[in-house]
Amino acid sequence: MKTTFTLLITILLLSAGTTFAQYDFKKTDSWLAEHAPEMGGRAVLLIWKDGKIIYNNAVNEMSGRQKAIGKFVARRKGVPANISDYNSSTRQPIASCSKWLSAALIMTFVDEGKLKLDDTVGKYLPVLSQNGKGNITISQCLSHTTGIKAPPLKENLEEMREISTMDQAITSIAALPMEGKPGTVFHYSNAGLQIAGAVIEKIAGKSFQALFSERIAQPLNMKNTDFGKGKVALPAGGAGSTPEDYTNFLVMILNKGSFKGKRILSESSVEQMQVNRITSGVTVAYSPKEAGDIGYGYGEWVMKSSAPGNLSQSVSSPGLFGSFPWIDNKHNYAAFLMTFYVKNDGRQQRYAELKKLVDEAVK
Repeated sequence: MKTTFTLLITILLLSAGTTFAQYDFKKTDSWLAEHAPEMGGRAVLLIWKDGKIIYNNAVNEMSGRQKAIGKFVARRKGVPANISDYNSSTRQPIASCSKWLSAALIMTFVDEGKLKLDDTVGKYLPVLSQNGKGNITISQCLSHTTGIKAPPLKENLEEMREISTMDQAITSIAALPMEGKPGTVFHYSNAGLQIAGAVIEKIAGKSFQALFSERIAQPLNMKNTDFGKGKVALPAGGAGSTPEDYTNFLVMILNKGSFKGKRILSESSVEQMQVNRITSGVTVAYSPKEAGDIGYGYGEWVMKSSAPGNLSQSVSSPGLFGSFPWIDNKHNYAAFLMTFYVKNDGRQQRYAELKKLVDEAVK
C-alpha cells in the first residue's frame, strides 16, 4: 500500500512538473529585467492561457533618482508618493487603457437594445446639435472618427478634471472645431468616449462610475478598478486598475464576452469592437507615434487578422504611462504589462519585442 501511495505521489509531481515546464519564459524574464529600468524602474507582467495565469513576474529596480522624481511629483500634486514595489495587485492610473473598458461598457447598452451604434448623439445631447455635431454616431465616438479637432490628450485630461458636471464637459466638447466630416477623419482623443459616456448617463440616469461598477467591474471581480471619485468620469483615460483586475477583463474579451460562465458582452459586440474602422476612406489626423500603422476598432487597436472567424489576430489598448494590455486570438492568450513612466521613446519597439517573446513561449 505504501509503495502504491508513493508511486501515485511521484506520478502527480512529475505530471505537475511537466505542465509547469510546458512554457519556457526565460527570455521573457530576461527582457523584463533588462527593460524595467527604462520603464520607470518597475514592471509587472501577467499572462493568462488555458484557464489560468501561466506567468506572473514583477521586477522592481527603481533607481534613487527615479524615487526622488516620484516624491517630487507627488509633493507638487499634493498626493502620497507611490514608490513601493510592484506586484500583481498593485493599483495604478492606467490612462488610455481605460478606453477599452469604457468601450465595453457602452457595448453592454448596445447588447440590451438601449442604444444602437448608428444612433446620433444629438438625440441625447442637444448641445451637440446646436453646435453642428448632432449627427455624430455612437460608432464614430467609439472609434475616434467623430471629426472633432480635439486638443492633445494629456492637456485635455487635465482640463477635464477641472470640470464639475458631465453637461459642462459636453458643452466644452461642443465648442471645439471640426476638422472633417464625421466618419472620414481618425483623431485619437478623449472627445468621442466622453460623448458616449454622457449618452449612457442620460439613458440610465446614473453616473458613468456607477454604471461601470455594475456592468463591468462587479461581474468581472475587478475589486480595485474604477474611474475615480471625481465629479465627472473621464472614460478615455481616468481609470485606475491592477494587473489582476485588468487581466480578468482581458479574459472576458478573449472568451468572446464570457467570464466564468457569466455573459458580460455578446460575441457580436466583441467582434464589432475588433473591426478596423480606419478604412481606406479615412484620413488619419492624429495617431500616437507608438501605434505605428495598425488599425483601430472600438476602444482598442487592432492588428490584421489571421485568427479564426472574424476576430483580429491581436488587440490592445496601451496607455500614456506605459501599461500595455493585449490579447492574441491566434495563440489564445491574454497579457497585461503594468508600468508607470511617461517618456515613450522606443516604446513601440519594446511592445513588439515583448509580444514576440510571449508568442514564442506560449505556442
